[in-house]
Amino acid sequence: MIIEVKNLSKVYGKIEVLNIENLKIESGESFGLVGNNGAGKTTFFSLILDLIEASGGEILSNGIAVARSDHWKAYTGSYIDEKFLIEFLYPEEYFEFVANLNSLTRKEYTDFIEKYREFFAEEILGQKKFIRDLSKGNQKKVGIAAALLTKSDLLVMDEPFPHLDPTSVFRLKKILLEIQKEKNTTILLSSHDLNHVSDVCKRIVILEKGKIVQDLTHGEDNLKILESYFAV
Repeated sequence: MIIEVKNLSKVYGKIEVLNIENLKIESGESFGLVGNNGAGKTTFFSLILDLIEASGGEILSNGIAVARSDHWKAYTGSYIDEKFLIEFLYPEEYFEFVANLNSLTRKEYTDFIEKYREFFAEEILGQKKFIRDLSKGNQKKVGIAAALLTKSDLLVMDEPFPHLDPTSVFRLKKILLEIQKEKNTTILLSSHDLNHVSDVCKRIVILEKGKIVQDLTHGEDNLKILESYFAV
C-alpha cells in the first residue's frame, strides 16, 4: 500500500470542503478522481502533498504521515498548476534544476529530453523563452515534464489536460499509460473530462461536496457509470 487516508477533513471557516473517512490506494494503481467544481479534488491532492494542513485526520504515505515527515518527497512527483514553476527560467534551466534536485546523472537527463521531445513538439526547447512567456498549454507541458523527470514511484497530477492541444492530450495519455505499465508507477489523476480519466485510470472515485460517493473498479464500464451519474 502506498497511500492510506484516515478520518481526513478540511474546514475553511464553517465550511467543510473535504471529509474522507477511509481510503486506500495500493502501489501501482491508476487512480482517478472526478467531481464537479468545489468537490474537493484539488484540496485532497494538496493534502497528499502536504501543501495545506488538514483540519483533522491524516494521510499516510508508505505508512508514515506526510505531515510529519519528508520521506515521501523522495519518491513523489507532482503537477498541481503553473504557479509552482520558476517562471524566470528557460525550460531547459528549469529541467536541469529539477534533475539536479533529484540527483539525476547527465545521461539520465539527456535521455529524458530525447524521450519527451515529441511531447514538447518543438515549442519549448531551444525557443529562448522564459517559462512566463510560454502559452498556458506549454507552461503546463513544462510542469508535467518536470514531474515525470523525477522518476517517481508516485505521480500526482491535478487537471493536467486543460490548455493542451488534442495531439498533446493524446501523447500525455500514452505517456501515463506507459509509465504505469512499465514501471508500476502509482498514478493519481484528477480531470473534469470523464473520457480522459477513464482512458488512463482503472479505478475512479467520485467526490461530491468533499465526500466519496462512488468508488469504481469496473474497468471498461467506468465511463458509462460516470456519464450516468453526472447526467442526472
